[in-house]
Amino acid sequence: MSRNILEVNDLKTYYRTRLKEKVHAVDGVSFALEDGKTLGIAGESGCGKSTLALSLMGFYFPPLHYGGGSIKVDGTDIMKLSKEQLRTQVSGREIAYIPQAAMNALNPTLKIIRFIEDIMKEHRPELGKQQVYELAAQRFETLNLSAKVLHSYPNELSGGMKQRTVIAISTILNPKVLIADEPTSALDVTSQKAVIKLLKELLKQKFIRSLVFITHELPLLYHVTDDIMVMYAGEVVERGTAQQMIFDPLHPYTKKLMGSIIVPEEGMKGHKLAAIPGAPPNLKQVPSGCRFADRCEYARDVCRQGKVENQMLDGRVYRCHFAVDMLKEWYKNEGA
Repeated sequence: MSRNILEVNDLKTYYRTRLKEKVHAVDGVSFALEDGKTLGIAGESGCGKSTLALSLMGFYFPPLHYGGGSIKVDGTDIMKLSKEQLRTQVSGREIAYIPQAAMNALNPTLKIIRFIEDIMKEHRPELGKQQVYELAAQRFETLNLSAKVLHSYPNELSGGMKQRTVIAISTILNPKVLIADEPTSALDVTSQKAVIKLLKELLKQKFIRSLVFITHELPLLYHVTDDIMVMYAGEVVERGTAQQMIFDPLHPYTKKLMGSIIVPEEGMKGHKLAAIPGAPPNLKQVPSGCRFADRCEYARDVCRQGKVENQMLDGRVYRCHFAVDMLKEWYKNEGA
């Protein structure tokens, strides 16, 4: 029987401005990730994806603040742990994080092996330097990374190689969950493919058990994840299988998001690219109704009146009053 390795319930986090205003970056997010599964998170810039990633790690440093909710990793609510417990017992061991622009996260004055030595000194102090080197060399070679990289400085590596090296370093303790935030951004297609192959190898070798893959390139998730969750203005607006979300989205925002990009499986023929009009709402003063209403061509008065709750259909979650009716209308007018 499958069980959840990560459970998030009504998570709220916010940024506090110099004027003491709250920016509701993650507002009531709930989801679960089964052990051994992969979840993709997509959405426009500013929708709350990266803030969610920081929140899941317990990285609450001003101006980011915890507002409420729970985050359970393998049954342990990390929000009930002290900062010291988070650092020594959770980060890197239970859950690991690949930040945005990871290729710039390495200190250029240190050789790669030094980063791994520092990690092991904190978490595996019983290992000597030679043991740490042998463990690191074996791991790198298993992941098709030359052990010679361990003796290199970051500036001696290409962008793609640095990204793969950061991933290898971050997973050296075999975390149960890996959160990868935009791991393929700013990379060419060949390097993107290498990064994705590396992540799949980590799962195959069981160096990690589950993966959360964050990106703004929604179609990319079709080749990487089991499920996809779409965020908008700090909320989850839809979640389903990769197949459902790419080829049969319910929420108007997901549909618009897919309509604004090229899906390789469909090609260019008959595909009209369309920008999403308007801009996301100000998260300092979020609207009381649907947060996508001002950009949605299907919005009605009821959409702007009161909070829109999540609904269920065919095992997927979506946040819209009229998604099913709109889907039928779309198929009638355009999808036929």
